Amino acid sequence: MFQYIFLGFVGLCSGVIIAGGITGLLMGLSIVPRYAGITRTADHILLYEDLALLGTVTGNLFYLFQWKLPLGSPFLMLYGIFSGIFLGGWIMALAEMADVFPIFTRRIRFQKGLSIVILCIALGKATGSLIYYFNRWLP
Repeated sequence: MFQYIFLGFVGLCSGVIIAGGITGLLMGLSIVPRYAGITRTADHILLYEDLALLGTVTGNLFYLFQWKLPLGSPFLMLYGIFSGIFLGGWIMALAEMADVFPIFTRRIRFQKGLSIVILCIALGKATGSLIYYFNRWLP
């Protein structure tokens, strides 16, 4: 019995540490401040950071204890949309930090149509996510 309590405690502590690291990276990449600037709600930045940390800790608890939320397909679609927005924000922030697009376009001498290429990348990611969730390829 003590072994299970100890393993549960270690798992919970590990999840909190990883959640803190993810939230730190999220703040370090300036994703949340950028979204707050775009939406003109920068005066609530501390609330956004607290909610980001709360969300990662809660997600770890759901994963660790395998809790289920029987909310149906509409919630799953809403979750998929927001997860896609979140993942897209991460990908674009990482690409921007590494200057992937400017370096790549200069190297191949790509002059026009960059916005169309980025839009196609986003549509491809969205289509792949929809196929993934439609076929119920959940872990």
